[in-house]
Amino acid sequence: MPRNFRLPLPGGLRLTCADAAARLLAAGYREVRSAGTGARGQRWYAWSWLATASPQHYLLIRRHLKTGELAFHYCFVPEGQPVTITRLIRAAGLRWPVEEQFRAGKDFLGLDESQVRLHTAIARHTVLVMAALAICTVTAAQLRDRTDTQAASPLRPGQAPPADTGMIPLTTAEIARLLARPAPPGAAVHWLAFRRRHQARARWYHQRTRLTTANEI
Repeated sequence: MPRNFRLPLPGGLRLTCADAAARLLAAGYREVRSAGTGARGQRWYAWSWLATASPQHYLLIRRHLKTGELAFHYCFVPEGQPVTITRLIRAAGLRWPVEEQFRAGKDFLGLDESQVRLHTAIARHTVLVMAALAICTVTAAQLRDRTDTQAASPLRPGQAPPADTGMIPLTTAEIARLLARPAPPGAAVHWLAFRRRHQARARWYHQRTRLTTANEI
């Protein structure tokens, strides 16, 4: 939600997300938890939550540990379902894979690059792009076990790197790139292997760096 979104709070009070966060964070109501495992390791943030006038709506506040940037999640909990900050954080963390798919659709398959104006044409373009994205995603999932040769993740901050970090599995983006712009066989294989090996090496070092932050937390 935007920072100026106004929340109905108990007692008839209405505050923006930014004002509610200022009051809550000033009182020290926050705890550091991971939003889930990402490509570079655990995604650590400071979290706070606030009940609203509705028993089924809560404001979840995410604070970046380094920059202090705030993000606001207006959460709906179905009636009769348990309400805990752990459950809300888990749901908020699942937003990242959805954003990744939207970004892949835009960057590699042109989801937002149509020049059409009519509803039917827009619907056709969207369906075709989503179908292509589904084909690439399913293909990446089927090839994951056969193409993933990454070394085991680091276990401690000062761990020495392995002799060979391996290669990441074929991703949705790589498959879309190969289908859209095929290169000569020799060059394609060489460049694809180089890129996957480089990403596996970068991921391993990022994960080791994140372990330092995790130990500090």
